[in-house]
Amino acid sequence: MEKRKPEIYVDADACPVKGETLRVAERHRLIVHMVSNRWIHLPENPLIRRQVTPGGLDRVDDWIAEHIAEGDVAITADIPLASRCLEKKARVLGPTGRTLDAESIGMALALRDLNAYLRETGELKGSGVAFAKKDRSRFLSALEEAVQAILRQG
Repeated sequence: MEKRKPEIYVDADACPVKGETLRVAERHRLIVHMVSNRWIHLPENPLIRRQVTPGGLDRVDDWIAEHIAEGDVAITADIPLASRCLEKKARVLGPTGRTLDAESIGMALALRDLNAYLRETGELKGSGVAFAKKDRSRFLSALEEAVQAILRQG
């Protein structure tokens, strides 16, 4: 029996690397689930599965966490969603190419909570560093490496 190909799940509402994700998916002929809480413009492509889940951002997270499976890839900057995907044994990449795994998720959750607290108290302003061209390149490389590693395992 042939092993199921990995699928890619994108937390798509604010994802800046949808195009890069699609490039890697096309190279490997992988299905990409673009999940958002509103309709977003996407290219017509038979590999794209659009999923609109109105009713708030948590609905997007819930849909991805419910459907993702072992060996799939999640693209998200949402740390709690990343944790849920890791529990399902999926690989998780942030839009900057940062890989989250069982070893790094605890620190990522703690840092997220600390930053939220500092923003609430006014000690931290803004949302961090702007997304740069090098982030796109690093993401593209990290996604390609993750997909190749998954395919080698199969």
